[in-house]
Amino acid sequence: MSDQDQKPTSEPHIDVDQLIHHTELPETALSRMLDGVVKWVGDVVSWLWVVLVGTIMLNVTLRYVLGQGYIAFEEIQWHFYAVGFLIGLSYCVQSDSHIRIDIIHEHFSPRFKAWVDFIGILLFLIPYIAIVLIYAPPFISYSIQVNEISDAPGGLPYRWVIKSVMFIAYMLLLIAAVSRLSRAAAMLFGGADINRGRE
Repeated sequence: MSDQDQKPTSEPHIDVDQLIHHTELPETALSRMLDGVVKWVGDVVSWLWVVLVGTIMLNVTLRYVLGQGYIAFEEIQWHFYAVGFLIGLSYCVQSDSHIRIDIIHEHFSPRFKAWVDFIGILLFLIPYIAIVLIYAPPFISYSIQVNEISDAPGGLPYRWVIKSVMFIAYMLLLIAAVSRLSRAAAMLFGGADINRGRE
């Protein structure tokens, strides 16, 4: 079939990746290993959004069709949302999909973008993660010791479970940050594969 015989598409194809100004960094052996962990966990946890939508629909049906509302359903919704959001932090760092000031960032050279990533991760992100990881265990331990439950009547027990997710999520975020840091360092200081992470 010739090019003239092919019908033009009515809508132009839009590549979402072109709308997000990623910082292209070379892969390293370390980043491939760590990114694989983050991506696998992110892919698994992404199914939680389907469960969340189902829970919301069930809760709305019970409340407005059957006239029965349950506090536990209300609370499990924000528990699911919290888990998805917290795990999503590491997924965004790994895929470089987090929010940037794109109107400025897109004009930087690749090397300058790598410096922004390297300094930002080393001086801001990793210290922030460290603070959370240091203070989270006592926070969780206290919740376990007192057998913390919801303050609401009919609410969920075992409040320590959702608090523990914070520690797990920030450990995963640390993994993503170290991976990204290794990729930025590879561009700035050499010793990286020539392969890029977004081929």
